[in-house]
Amino acid sequence: MLYIISALLAAYLLGSIPTALWVGRWFFQLADIREHGSGNAGATNTFRVLGKKAGTFVLLFDAFKGFAAAYFLPNWLLSQQAIATDNLFYFRLACGILAVVGHIYPVLAQFRGGKGVATILGMMLAIAPPTVGVALLVFLAVLGTTRYVSLSSMSAGVAFAFLQLLPAFRPANSLQIWFGFLLAAMLVYTHRANIGRLRAGTESRVPLWGKR
Repeated sequence: MLYIISALLAAYLLGSIPTALWVGRWFFQLADIREHGSGNAGATNTFRVLGKKAGTFVLLFDAFKGFAAAYFLPNWLLSQQAIATDNLFYFRLACGILAVVGHIYPVLAQFRGGKGVATILGMMLAIAPPTVGVALLVFLAVLGTTRYVSLSSMSAGVAFAFLQLLPAFRPANSLQIWFGFLLAAMLVYTHRANIGRLRAGTESRVPLWGKR
């Protein structure tokens, strides 16, 4: 039980690492990135405020947080014989969810984090790589067409959920299907302000070929 509690706590703390906030402070002398751009501590706002290099690093590290929590921590529990092999999937979900919650509500940053898109991406990459690959193509297609990151993220989340209903992507554990729809709903919820701006026509578009 001590191993399990430690892994779950580590998953939340890993997700709580405020990558965008720390990158802004350490490398750009920016006190709080949440006071600039969209006011969000995620990769998209980092691209917008700090540029491509910083945004790419934040995107990759935030995705790594989700992947590490859902892949390495449950595998460590298995290696310590703290859990049975049959329960590995459930601990992948539990650790991944806690990393996402940590990213959205980080204890290391006054519980004001990002929207969890990159962390969810990393988490699901550890659980369902082929489905994530197709969902990522949906993200890129919508982004290339509209240049709205928010719409692209929600579209990818919804695509992931419905892809799991197809025979080629149907998971062995039906719980994953329900979880996919839960993730899609959570993405829509965390983007509720963006939805309002999309409807009003005031949502910011990202420059795909800009210099920054």
